[in-house]
Parts: sequence; structure tokens; C-alpha cells
Amino acid sequence: MLFHDALERFIRRSPFTVMVRGVLENLLRPENLDAMFAEKAEGQYTRNILFSSLVDLMGLVVCKVRPSMRTAYLARKERIVGTLKSVYEKVNNVEPVVIAEMVRRCYRDGAAVIDAMQGGLPNWAPGYNVRILDGNKLTGTEHRLEELRTTKQAAMLGQSLVVLDPIRGLVCDVIPCEDAHAQERSLLSPIIDSVGERDLWIADRNFCVARFLFSIAAKLGFFIVRHHGGSFGWKAVGKRQESGRVETGIVFEQTIHVEHEGKTKMLRRVTLVLDQATKDGETEINMLTNLPEKEVDACKVAQWYRQRWTLEGVFQDMTVSLKCEINTMGYPKAALFGFCTALVVFNSLPVAKGALRSVHGAEKIEESVSDHLLAEDVAAVHEGMDIAVPEEAWQDFQTMSSRKLGEALRQMARGVDLVRFRKHKRGPKKPRPKRPSGKGSTHISTARILNARKAATSTP
Repeated sequence: MLFHDALERFIRRSPFTVMVRGVLENLLRPENLDAMFAEKAEGQYTRNILFSSLVDLMGLVVCKVRPSMRTAYLARKERIVGTLKSVYEKVNNVEPVVIAEMVRRCYRDGAAVIDAMQGGLPNWAPGYNVRILDGNKLTGTEHRLEELRTTKQAAMLGQSLVVLDPIRGLVCDVIPCEDAHAQERSLLSPIIDSVGERDLWIADRNFCVARFLFSIAAKLGFFIVRHHGGSFGWKAVGKRQESGRVETGIVFEQTIHVEHEGKTKMLRRVTLVLDQATKDGETEINMLTNLPEKEVDACKVAQWYRQRWTLEGVFQDMTVSLKCEINTMGYPKAALFGFCTALVVFNSLPVAKGALRSVHGAEKIEESVSDHLLAEDVAAVHEGMDIAVPEEAWQDFQTMSSRKLGEALRQMARGVDLVRFRKHKRGPKKPRPKRPSGKGSTHISTARILNARKAATSTP
């Protein structure tokens, strides 16, 4: 395939940036976004400002290309038919149902591209469709609203349940909620509706709810959920038996009975007795599962549960590499819109990495390539590329099928210099030395400290 002439220089200099932008152009096709908005929006409607234009502006902010919606609007002013005030009003009222559907549809398109390239990660749970579930609360924002200016309490703009497809590395679903104080368990109904046969749901103890577990089993799905002892009644059947050892401790198992709404279910309770206590002082981790013992032994259950931290890594990558929580957003709907846009932008990275895995090998990419360095390169090159490359150069990406986009990404992936993005693994942290209080002297001279060191090392 031959790319537009204006793209060739950027493909030679920073092919991964072009790959990510090409993926975003394909996943966020304006006509698809506007059609989805017209289909899903309940209270909003399109007069002058298109929903796709709002996604474009928010994308500039979450990618750290522009520091705020205002500067993003000024950079795109000639493309938007509307005032800055109109943009803010529309952003502040984007409905959660719309942005959730945006994430789901972009996942489906991104997953099709990864599958076409065969660029997914090795399946560590063969035979199961793994889904990792966790909650994410947005951090406190600036007190910009009049009602918040008289309080020192943090202004919390909402939360979300996020679902990860760990084999493809993509966020596949999100349940946004404007109420930051709502219990995560109260948001489970849409998750239950999405459960399919042979799904394997892995979640923390906040989701150890009998209704959730029984619903998964009723749909012929499976779960590994950390046991919250006080969430529902249960009764042990027989003694706990040792099952083996994993990297972090010894694994035990026993059968238990759980009751819910007059129904009784037998579950496996797997316990990992840790060699070292957690930072919270816990020495045991208890997990509930309905996986068949003949297919998945207790040690494997404990190992698969550890994969839950994959989603924590996604949140960390989004926090470091993207601006997923915009502290100047004063309204919950606007903050959730920014977070879901960041999820979509994040999903473009695994799709582009899928091309790298397909060309260079999954093991090499996962062990040696830094996601943070890749994201930094994208942010650094994006601005210049946006100026130098005309809009028509990206139109081919918007109309590509999954197979053709995969071929284009693989072609560019061959030119990525992996050495530039090599991980630098740090050693174990050294314990912090004790520090004097500094009483009587609030500052010191670094230059004098260094001179004293130099004098001490140069003395015969």
C-alpha cells in the first residue's frame, strides 16, 4: 500500500504515531459517531455542533496536545460551527449512555482489527472469554462551581465500572455514573445483562455479591471473585485441603454452600496463604469460583486471579500517559465524557501494539517495549503532524476495512525502531533513611553538602 505523500516523512520518523492516528481515524469516524449520537441520545440533539467535533476537541485534551477545552476550541475554531459557550454547554450535558456506547463500538472495531492481524496476547485461560472488572472513581476537581467555593471538601465528579478484555488489551465496556458516592454494586445490572456463555469474570471483593455471582452462573458463565466475608451467608462443606504452591504462597481449597433468594449453590473457596503479608497486613486471600475443578485446579485459580492487576495497570498507564481526569471540568457529565474519551484513545494503543506483536512477536513487545515511551512519542509528534498533514491524507484510514487497516498497520510496524522504546526496569527500592526534623534550621545549602562530600572522598 502507498500512503499519502505528506505522511511518508512521518512514517519514516515516527511510524507508531501515524499508526495510532490512523487507528483513531478508523475507530472515531465522524459519520459513525454522529449516527450513534442520533441513535442513543435521549435529551440532547444536534443543531450546529456535531458530537464528532466534541470528541475531536476532547481528544486533544486527553492526549495532552492541548491543556484545556478552550485552547482545543481555539485550535479547531475554523472547523466548528458554534461559540465556545455552546461547546461548553454541550460538553457539560453529554449523556452517559452515549459515551458508554462510544466505548463499546470502538472496542468492537478495534478487536476486529487485532483479530485480523492475529496481534492479540497469548490466551492464558484457553476456552474462556476473560473479562476483568473493576471500578474507578474520578479524583477531586477545582472548585469552579459557585456551590463548591465555600467548602474545602474534594469535589468528586463521578465513577465508572470498567471492563477489560485482557487478551486483546482493550477496554471493552464502561458503566459511567455521575454520583461519586454510589456503591459500585448498585451499577452491576448492565454488567449482568452483558454476561455471555463461557465468559470468565475476574473481580475484587467489592463485587462479591450473591446476585452477581448467581446471575453469571445462570447464564453459563464463570467467575473468580475475591470473597468478602460479610457480603452474604455461606457454609463450609468439609475441611480445607492443601492444593499446592504458587509463586507467592500455598494454595488451599474447600467447598462451600451459598444461599440467595431461596436458591443454594455449591462454590469452590480457594485460599492463598501468602509468604509475605500485604501492605494492609493481610496474610490470606480468599477467592470464590464456579470453575470446574477438572478443568481448572486451585493453583490455576489463584494465578488467574492475579491477572486482575492488568486493569490496574491500564488505569496507571492512562493516568501517566493521558489526561484521563481533567480537574478543570466542573460538571460530572463533562468529566465522564473526558474519561470515556481517554478510554477510546487508550484503546488505539493496544491496536497499534497488536501490529507490533504481529510483526515482531508478542513476547518481545511485552517484555521490552514501554507503553509510556510510546505514548510520549505520540504526544510529542502529534502537533507537528496535525499541522503538516492535510485532512484528506487521513480519509483512506477512515474507510478501511479491518483487514486492510491491519495490513497498513503491519507495514508501518516493520519500520518502528524498538530500541527507542525499550523498557528500563528499575531495581528494588531502597529503604528511605531516617531524616532529622530540621528543627532550628529550615533549609540547607546543597552546594556545601556536595563540597563536603568532595572533600571527604579526596582526603588521603
